[in-house]
Amino acid sequence: MDRLVRHVEAPIRKALERKMVFVGGPRQVGKTTMALALLGDRTDERHPAYFNWDDPRVPPRLRKMELPPGEPLLVFDEIHKYARWRNLIKGIYDTEKSRRQILVTGSARLDHYRKGGDSLANRYRYFRLHPISLRELRRDPTEADLERLMRFGGFPEPLFAQDETEWRIWQRDRISRVVREDLRDLERVHEISLIEHLVELLPSKVGSPLSIRSLREDLSVDHKTVERWLAILTHLYVCFRIAPFGARKIRAVKKEKKLYLWDWTMVDSPGARFENLVASQLLKYCHGVEDTQGYVMELRYLRDTDKREVDFVVLKQGTPLFAVECKSGETQISPSVTYFSERTPIPAFYQVHRGGNCYSRGPITVLPFVEFCKKTMMP
Repeated sequence: MDRLVRHVEAPIRKALERKMVFVGGPRQVGKTTMALALLGDRTDERHPAYFNWDDPRVPPRLRKMELPPGEPLLVFDEIHKYARWRNLIKGIYDTEKSRRQILVTGSARLDHYRKGGDSLANRYRYFRLHPISLRELRRDPTEADLERLMRFGGFPEPLFAQDETEWRIWQRDRISRVVREDLRDLERVHEISLIEHLVELLPSKVGSPLSIRSLREDLSVDHKTVERWLAILTHLYVCFRIAPFGARKIRAVKKEKKLYLWDWTMVDSPGARFENLVASQLLKYCHGVEDTQGYVMELRYLRDTDKREVDFVVLKQGTPLFAVECKSGETQISPSVTYFSERTPIPAFYQVHRGGNCYSRGPITVLPFVEFCKKTMMP
């Protein structure tokens, strides 16, 4: 089987010609595989230009600036676990930039964990690698491709294995390593068992405004602690939250955020899992535009005080581009979609589903999610 070319590879190659490139993303999303492919013919971790900080032989070599001669690209993996990693990378870049390209990957937000040292401002570009999406899996996707992603998720190993048992084992091990290894390496947190409990609670919270009070009561901790733990899990690419969109002519809610998971297969409910998959696809679109074109993109949701709601709104530079409502089945146009289409400046509304029906009524288009991805050129 040919290697799947990830959607960020071309812009990363281009960016490497001018600056360092940092690539962040969830654990096991494919960062190392992509980085090794960028190195050339030898696509294994024994490549002399590949340095994994978790390998005990690597730290002493890098501190001594022992770099392989004649390698035009250097790849540093998980180096953010070193407290002075920014100084180390800055030194390598400043001395080697005239003859080498540098790629840094990590399973935590490299633009967040800035632990001392001089600033790397204007020396790097940051890209986010997301789970595999429909049009990344196949340029002309089918409903069978969507079903495959719904069942096994967008992480390469379980997606291509397509084995239920292996998927369950993989998912359990991945979350355990994120909480017990990545969290330990990057944060001073002692209540590991409580954070594991929090992770167990999150799948049931997907798709609804997240109640911090409810989580606080479940965990028997204070409000600030829950918020801090959610921020940590966000930085570790376990979950992400989206804020409400406050249109002027409606009584929009303003505070409560909705929560989604980077691995949507952790969600048991089929409807909530589908909504989470769509959220992930839209977030990938927003991040792709931000990382490659520099526009400020936002993913939000629309909800008023009468509990009318549309699942997602995509904004570019603060201006809404389109809204998306998710429906598992082929239903009539949601009354909430009709209501908000008449009262907000959002120019286009899409109601996506997993069936085959497709029609339009004014600014509202009802269509299968597969067709929506093709129509809007989702990455």
